[in-house]
Amino acid sequence: MSTRSVFPELEQLLPRVSKPVQYVGGELNSTTKDWEATEVRWALMYPDAYEVGLPNQGLMILYEILNEREDVLAERTYSVWPDLEALMREHGVPQFTVDAHRPVGDFDLLGVSFATELGYTNLLTALDLARIPLRADARTEEHPVVVGGGHAAFNPEPIADFLDAVVLGDGEEAVLEITDITRDWKREGSPGGRDELLLRLAETGGVYVPRFYDVEYHADGRIRRVAPNRDRVPFRVFKRTTMDLDQWPYPKQPLVPLAESVHERMSVEIFRGCTRGCRFCQAGMITRPVRERSVEGIGEMVRAGLERTGFEEVGLLSLSSADHSEIAEITKGLADRYEGTNTGLSLPSTRVDAFNVDLANELARNGRRSGLTFAPEGGSERIRRVINKMVSEEDLIRTVTTAYANGWRQVKLYFMCGLPTETDEDVLQIARMAKEVVRAGREASGRRDIRCTISIGGFVPKPHTPFQWAAQCAPEVVDGRLRRLRAEVGGDRSLGRSIGMRYHDGRPSHIEGLLSRGDRRLGPVVERVWRDGGRFDGWSEHFSYQRWVDACATELASTPVDLDWYTTREREEHEVLPWDHLDSGLEKEWLWADWQDALDEREQDDCRWTPCFDCGVCPTMGTDIEIGPTGRTLLPIASVGTGSPVRNPAFSPPDRAGVAPGAASDDGGPA
Repeated sequence: MSTRSVFPELEQLLPRVSKPVQYVGGELNSTTKDWEATEVRWALMYPDAYEVGLPNQGLMILYEILNEREDVLAERTYSVWPDLEALMREHGVPQFTVDAHRPVGDFDLLGVSFATELGYTNLLTALDLARIPLRADARTEEHPVVVGGGHAAFNPEPIADFLDAVVLGDGEEAVLEITDITRDWKREGSPGGRDELLLRLAETGGVYVPRFYDVEYHADGRIRRVAPNRDRVPFRVFKRTTMDLDQWPYPKQPLVPLAESVHERMSVEIFRGCTRGCRFCQAGMITRPVRERSVEGIGEMVRAGLERTGFEEVGLLSLSSADHSEIAEITKGLADRYEGTNTGLSLPSTRVDAFNVDLANELARNGRRSGLTFAPEGGSERIRRVINKMVSEEDLIRTVTTAYANGWRQVKLYFMCGLPTETDEDVLQIARMAKEVVRAGREASGRRDIRCTISIGGFVPKPHTPFQWAAQCAPEVVDGRLRRLRAEVGGDRSLGRSIGMRYHDGRPSHIEGLLSRGDRRLGPVVERVWRDGGRFDGWSEHFSYQRWVDACATELASTPVDLDWYTTREREEHEVLPWDHLDSGLEKEWLWADWQDALDEREQDDCRWTPCFDCGVCPTMGTDIEIGPTGRTLLPIASVGTGSPVRNPAFSPPDRAGVAPGAASDDGGPA
């Protein structure tokens, strides 16, 4: 059956809300399809505001992949701000998609991508506005199947009550498989109802259906075991890994926002995964192995994306973009191609040991020379050994000195507070490092207008990392250390005036820690927070720490666990963790050994360039590291700005067969 647009009712409300343009849709490269001409319909949600959700690469990729199929329709929905939520409730307007303004409750599937655990309450708002029962066990065939994904879904247990299914890892192939299973089930007349559809998804081994698993607890609150309660359901669910990124060059037509968004640029993912082994970094652990996109693939994505969007900045994205084995060739080739235009290139925060001034100059050649960003993460050499951030202070000073000597005036440094084994002195070392950076910058440049900004976040232990057993630092301890750090920075007026300091208090991180390592007993806590008004918990102006504390006290009162039990308690080696049945590929024994290495302040090498150290991912997932150098190039290119051919040694012309000398052919053999 067809479904109608709710825009006529919504339009009457828009003059009464802030930023109404975020709800009207019609963005460049968006898609609207005939409802009745498709068999499977997805609503894709990023549970945050439009300005944060629209640039999200993951959602944009799935949106395009699904809509490329004639039998599938995919539309987008985002969290509505509280002002519109109140009006929607008053006037009976349901949660809607921004593409055709169709009710979310009419779709077959609702896919939700969680980048942070603090977006969980926004899911409940959307479900309630869509008139979908909050709890999965109350839904019927008339309701969408709610599918969770994203990094914060690698431990979905705190919201297991509200999700029908979860996909771990890469979504490109997973959403197509789910689509096919749903289509076939519908064609057969929906045999066995909703339960049968979920069983078909679960028996693939790559879709987690929480209702098909029972959790048993010890008397002291620890988990005794998690086991399937159906014969067709596997004991462990594996993550999905998309290997050949050149076969998935998405998004081909990036969305262009109508309203201001957090990233006003076109982004291209140049590789996926990381093997640096930073022990705090969940993203680096769960996205292994490293898979690089080829130079030609990146060049084509940049060309096509710029033509279809009109953006003037290209972000070359990954977890550590300067680590791409051919990053110099990529940046030089793109800078040559777009010389004389207003097209600028950018990288996310760069590792100190991967930075060089030639790379920075290529990035700045066609754009403005902005500040440089580095992430030492820890203030002292000792704490950097603990977290496996193998950057010495000498390396940092040498790098920033080079940057300042070559014309840069601003450097931003990222740190964390509350790391395992951290002391007050480790944090105060951040001030000393920042002062040394300013002092070195003044000496290298001969100028006084040198700026260094230190940005500090609270550390949160995450699942599937060596720190998953660690005790989280209490918020009052984090706040106390940050106060002392601010005093230390300001103690030297000569240097302190050139140092900016940005930080968040420890309380939001405390709640993020609760949700990141929680189990199913937190479902009622999340629901109570939502019913008490919890919305947009990732935004400081909406977050209420006391609301979460009170909800924990009420909902956990009859259990042997509490807020501190989930956060500031250190786990034991053989304790069953809530996510142990969800396979990220990493061996738990290896993670524990790396945790012990952290406590002993021993570093771990990057396996990209050294022999395998048996983390488990490659053999478990049937994958392998895919890196260059390939010797390939962007081929002869013409500068977009001048139309003149570019010739340089790094970008050799093709031979008569059309393949650059030394490049591999399509079958992997020598050209």
